[in-house]
Amino acid sequence: MRKFTKEDLAQYNGRNGASAFIAYRGTVYDLSDSFHWRSGVHQVLHNAGEDMTDSIYQAPHGEDLLKKFIVVGKFI
Repeated sequence: MRKFTKEDLAQYNGRNGASAFIAYRGTVYDLSDSFHWRSGVHQVLHNAGEDMTDSIYQAPHGEDLLKKFIVVGKFI
């Protein structure tokens, strides 16, 4: 499984044709297919290409929602 550093993850910010990846609790998810992550931004609060471990609590849903997305690697 691919390993992502903070710098690697930042390249997947959903902008200019890049995929939209986020990290959560050491796992990297591909959210590119979600219309909620158009242009790499979700609800003005969250940005693709970042670790969401400390900020997912701001979302109206829990971490269970991430189960529907593809796991693309580990965040180190």
